[in-house]
Amino acid sequence: MKNILVVDDDKNIRQLAGHYLRAEGFHVVEAGNGVEAETILETHQIHVAVVDVMMPEMDGYALCQKIRQNHAEIPVIMLTAKDSLTDKARGFEAGTDDYLTKPFEPQELIFRIRALLRRSNQASEVKIKIGRIIIDQKSYGITIGKRELMIPVKEFELLYQLASYPGRIFTREELIERIWHRDYDGSDRTVDVHIKRLRDHFDEKMDGIRITTVRGVGYKLEELT
Repeated sequence: MKNILVVDDDKNIRQLAGHYLRAEGFHVVEAGNGVEAETILETHQIHVAVVDVMMPEMDGYALCQKIRQNHAEIPVIMLTAKDSLTDKARGFEAGTDDYLTKPFEPQELIFRIRALLRRSNQASEVKIKIGRIIIDQKSYGITIGKRELMIPVKEFELLYQLASYPGRIFTREELIERIWHRDYDGSDRTVDVHIKRLRDHFDEKMDGIRITTVRGVGYKLEELT
């Protein structure tokens, strides 16, 4: 059974989300603010966090950043009454995986949670198949049909990170922390250089993947159907 953390200072929202999630077979843990949620994250195994933006003591942006720092594997959905592009950009910069605007349909929340769980399961695989390519973390090799492709280590790690969470937006800062790690003291533009090199390796039509620039935020990898 998957554990879903619902963080919202509105008890009615927690109850509504909890009712539908439990009916779908999830175990729900509730928190009224970010501080409570931090304690739960240290004592429970959480598979997806549903986080409200506007909360007392610690807002959703700050909580999302802490989840990224200390529990990077946990997908986050932000629940908010705000729907502007600026607010969404701020949410993705904080590390959220998805964004749902209030009022929301409970069934849509369930669909999004299930999608994030599928991505999370894929991220734990040694081999990832996306589009027409297979990425093997163990051998650092890439297979495209009958063709084998070897690329530099950092390019491979960047590709593997993006492909592990197809459709998720990563900021440059997040990619630097995950690929180059926190002690990296170079320019964040190194991500742009590596993204350009990755794009040169693949053909969208032939290989079925696209690395998209999200202006002002970062990058995401999409599987083309």
